[in-house]
Amino acid sequence: MNGETDRDDGRVILPLRRPGPVRTMAIRLGLAFAAVVTMSVTVLLDRDGYTDNHDGQVSFLDALYYATVSLSTTGYGDIVPVSDTARWVNVAVIMPLRVFFLVLLVGTTFEVLTARTRRQWKLSRWREKLRGHTVVVGYGNKGRAAVKALCEGADTEPRFVIIDSVATMAEEARDDGHAAVVGDATRAMILKHAGVDSATRIIVAADRDDTAALVTLSVRQLNRDAVIAVAVRASENVPLLRQSGATTVITSSEAAGRLLGLAAQSPATGDVIGDLLIQGHGLHLIDRPARPEEVGSSPAECEDMVLAVVRTGKLVRYDQIGAFAADDRLIQVRARA
Repeated sequence: MNGETDRDDGRVILPLRRPGPVRTMAIRLGLAFAAVVTMSVTVLLDRDGYTDNHDGQVSFLDALYYATVSLSTTGYGDIVPVSDTARWVNVAVIMPLRVFFLVLLVGTTFEVLTARTRRQWKLSRWREKLRGHTVVVGYGNKGRAAVKALCEGADTEPRFVIIDSVATMAEEARDDGHAAVVGDATRAMILKHAGVDSATRIIVAADRDDTAALVTLSVRQLNRDAVIAVAVRASENVPLLRQSGATTVITSSEAAGRLLGLAAQSPATGDVIGDLLIQGHGLHLIDRPARPEEVGSSPAECEDMVLAVVRTGKLVRYDQIGAFAADDRLIQVRARA
């Protein structure tokens, strides 16, 4: 792991939208300049109400000089208001400008000094509210597709925390509106930063099968009840992932190869499977509990095709379902609206 990754290890990136430091500094410098110009013009318009101890006249340079030393509270006293109007203007206009200038200056310094404290406070509040979320390990193509699939099939938008060892990938997740943790997901500290112990689902989309196995084992030790979905490249690693605590294991490379073979043999079959996999159109799979009125009925009586049911924690395929039970969960194919 390189030096940059070591410095970022464990860093939590919250999905915030804030202007960059250059833009922030430019805005504040612009406001300070506007205050100086406003005060200079105010003094220049009422120059007869001021006196310069040097030559008795107030020029544009004198007005600018008076504005800068007054706003900075230096106040040498060589240029002073002498008329009642000038003094009222100092009370009503110049004093508020001076206060504004000081608040702007002190506010910039205070923000720099308190940035770390404010960040820690926001992180503490975020962790206190972090319950029932989904942790995604790896924000590559598989991880992003899994996030989109969960968002598509949810009634309410799920909350995600992304873990990735590459800071740029974590920042991409942040830009997509998700919190992210930069670090190695095989480490318990990184998993705790992501709130794995209070998560409902964990998706492991690591680039290597051995990494996926280590992550799965670590996750299961921290959370005994969560659903853990893991993607692996080789089918011979599936039993290892099952033993490590994975709820379900997807063999990505062999699944893609089988799909290619089916598509080459029967393009129509490939199109049907593509409808199930590609988001936004065609067909999609749903998982829902059996309704009370469906208990005792058969799959043929359902409006949508039933592929399988989950009964007492086990998958029962369509040809072995029989009649629906009260605790069944139906896996169906439904056409997109």
